[in-house]
Amino acid sequence: MILWVLLVAVGLSGGIGGSPAVTVPIDVASENSKKPIVVVDVEEGIEVVMETGELNPNHYPAQRAAKVVQHYLNTQHGSPYKVFGLGKVFKAYAEDVPGSGRKYQLELSVEEIIHKQIKIKTSAEVIFPREQSQPPPQVGVSSNEDFLKINTSVQEEAFYQQHKTNQSLFAQNLPDSYGHIEPEHVPIWHLGMVVSSFVMLNQSTEDTLYNMAQVANVTQTARDEDLLEFEYDVLLHEMVSQDIIAWKVLATWSPPEGVKILKMEKRDYVVNNLKTTLL
Repeated sequence: MILWVLLVAVGLSGGIGGSPAVTVPIDVASENSKKPIVVVDVEEGIEVVMETGELNPNHYPAQRAAKVVQHYLNTQHGSPYKVFGLGKVFKAYAEDVPGSGRKYQLELSVEEIIHKQIKIKTSAEVIFPREQSQPPPQVGVSSNEDFLKINTSVQEEAFYQQHKTNQSLFAQNLPDSYGHIEPEHVPIWHLGMVVSSFVMLNQSTEDTLYNMAQVANVTQTARDEDLLEFEYDVLLHEMVSQDIIAWKVLATWSPPEGVKILKMEKRDYVVNNLKTTLL
């Protein structure tokens, strides 16, 4: 049976932050359960067939949903010394849930990219809502315990004390056009990846695939409270459209509190000869 559903425009949710983790059972259906979902874009007059049932884990639908899990994990557990990247998708299953949206169930591995020997296999569920307000994807993982076992408290405390004492940080072009980052700026770059994950999670749909391309610049803002505050200009690469999208994000961080987003704003940008200039 072919189902007909309406594809609506995507907007930024008012909420900032990740969804709470939940336990997600994974029961991947057999190949015989595949059915196409035909999504109709009324304005463009385009029909897009979206496969349901068991998916090829190496193809875009499964990879896009898995990328959302990566962004979610960074919003929940990321720090200047802890950043998660997507490892491998082992199984993927998709279904259309009436009144809710498209649900993906995944078995995948993620890698802590700073300590590359740390790989974690987990199960996850991603729901892309079909609502007029278009909230961000809803994400749940089967367990958070393995992610909490990665102990970076010593490095984080040293970083915190350094930047609490000296609040004059400014850096730009992380990495530069040669792929180079000064060693003292690497944790700031990692923190920029985590900050960007909040934006990418909120902006992700079934039709997008985001990576952070660069921290264009970052400035530490002096404040009297215990939290460190940073203003980031980040460049995000949307790989489906090949757009480079600039965002300004104001964020705080401390070892006990983690990353909190105070403000994020999409900016104008110009791409010229592979160089991007903020306006």
